[in-house]
Amino acid sequence: MRTFIAVEIGDTARTAAIALQKVLARTGASVKWVESNSMHVTLVFLGEVDDRELPAVFRAVSKATAGEAPFPLHVAGVGAFPTPRRPKTLWAGITEGADRLSRLHERINTHLVDLGGYRREERAYTPHLTLGRVKSEEDGNLLAAELPKHLAWNGGQTVVSEVLVFSSELKRDGPEYTVLGRAELLGDPEE
Repeated sequence: MRTFIAVEIGDTARTAAIALQKVLARTGASVKWVESNSMHVTLVFLGEVDDRELPAVFRAVSKATAGEAPFPLHVAGVGAFPTPRRPKTLWAGITEGADRLSRLHERINTHLVDLGGYRREERAYTPHLTLGRVKSEEDGNLLAAELPKHLAWNGGQTVVSEVLVFSSELKRDGPEYTVLGRAELLGDPEE
């Protein structure tokens, strides 16, 4: 099954992201917007994982999160991949907490590679909240003019207290995510 590892965002950031999607939609650009119940920050995308491999994946995530404490995550700013001038994927940025997400990403990757059968992604990890996927170059041009107006957008703060392993089933209406496993962050926040 298609599997990925992520953290969820809180209701405040989710509500703000939905409002931002509505503002960007006013450009008339055709975008496949991420549904509110599907919003998350991906740490590692694994792709197809055999059911028999899942217990080892859960152990690797638990090892990677051991000793990690809950931390604040602030969602702010807007951007796009590959660039804001040629947007294909629209995203909200992560300011506070980005360093902790990067550390979790690296630790999880290390434990997965140690299992064998998993490789590190070659591109650098950029923590972000995907808002939508642009359907055409013309639509991207409409959004490229709008994105600079929202660079100071503030989506609010949440607290990351667990890392989740999700399955992703592609349906006609979009992906359906199911939580397969959880690893709580139980470390001491003072360390």
